[in-house]
Amino acid sequence: MVRDELCLLPPNATSVELALEALTRRVDAIPVPLRALRLADECPPEILPWLAYERAVGSWNSNWPLAVKRNVVAQAINVARMRGTAESVRQVVQAFGGQIALREWWQQDPPGEPHTFQLILSLTGQDGEAASADFVDEVIAAVDRTKPVRSRFTFTQGLKAEAGLGVAAGARPAHYRRLQLEEAA
Repeated sequence: MVRDELCLLPPNATSVELALEALTRRVDAIPVPLRALRLADECPPEILPWLAYERAVGSWNSNWPLAVKRNVVAQAINVARMRGTAESVRQVVQAFGGQIALREWWQQDPPGEPHTFQLILSLTGQDGEAASADFVDEVIAAVDRTKPVRSRFTFTQGLKAEAGLGVAAGARPAHYRRLQLEEAA
């Protein structure tokens, strides 16, 4: 094996040591985007399940849309920090692309049973379609894992509808002339 000038081994290195050194130099030349592998927004899609496992995501489904997967992984640390609070429930639902109205027992009129809350959830699936029942069940399971342990909740699925309002106007020019008629004598 020929020694080159970049070799850090001593002059009496064996041919096996020189071959290993040359091999590791070639492997080290392969670019590995380590920072991108740790960011949910830049991580390659095939690596996301392992990033989710590292961040202790409670559930994972390979059928979720890519945007939902990235949001769930990105929100995992914040959700874990606030687990057991109303804010963590909101963040979990937002990670799935939903919107939530949450009213705890003391916010209801009349006040509800202690340690309960009402959850009104609006979800849309891919391409703005209604979310499937399985997807809604997965979101409810995620809420159940995140909510305070002593709390129970009632679930209502909301519907998000968008519509446009148009105003139309028309104009018609008209010319009026006042006629003065006199009576003939």
